[in-house]
Amino acid sequence: MAIKQLSIFVENREGTLVTVTDAIAKAGVDIRAMSVADTNDFGIFRLIVTDIAKAKQALDDANAFVSITEVVGVAVQDEPGALAKVVKILADNNINIEYMYAFITVSKKFAYVVLRVEDNDTAEKILTEHGISLVTEEDMAKL
Repeated sequence: MAIKQLSIFVENREGTLVTVTDAIAKAGVDIRAMSVADTNDFGIFRLIVTDIAKAKQALDDANAFVSITEVVGVAVQDEPGALAKVVKILADNNINIEYMYAFITVSKKFAYVVLRVEDNDTAEKILTEHGISLVTEEDMAKL
């Protein structure tokens, strides 16, 4: 049930994100979620998109350095403490979160959280056992 995420390694300079987002737009692919992390010299642009194959091909054609990573998506109530519950469940089960990012859904009843963990299957099993709703690629595409 993992969600496929694009990770694009980009130089930390003006115009780089334009090249990446323009290539994806020209391929007719919509971005559903994103995160940018940077250092002095480079950044990592992480994306959840509506068509990962088309987006990857467009980025490859634009000579971008891109990889596909599987991540876990969860739906949490849009209320104080909901995220704390999720991260506590994972911590209590010795599952390390490498990174995460979140966004509010259109209905604003839930926030979707994207988690990168060491073992997606175990994380998904434990979260489901604790009543946490998982988010699929299909759910993301419907946003």
